[in-house]
Amino acid sequence: MADENAGKQLDHVTDTLAQLKEMRHYAKNNVEHLTAIWLLFDGELSKLKQTDKIDDLMNRQGQLHDALETVIADLEALQQKLQPPPEGTAG
Repeated sequence: MADENAGKQLDHVTDTLAQLKEMRHYAKNNVEHLTAIWLLFDGELSKLKQTDKIDDLMNRQGQLHDALETVIADLEALQQKLQPPPEGTAG
């Protein structure tokens, strides 16, 4: 029963990791897209005093990406702990 529960936990962590890694991929693409747009419109927006709004979006998106990296690393460590021992080493 405990092995079954541990297996479910491992499956859940593995599924969550896959979803977070997909989110990380899209977050990175969003940062790159925002940067490209920012470079195109920086001059015009600065004349209109609107640059702070885009800067804030870029900072928040970057913070999300950094937070995803941290959570992914934590869950990867947990995933390793939840891995069953190789057969033949169980006591």
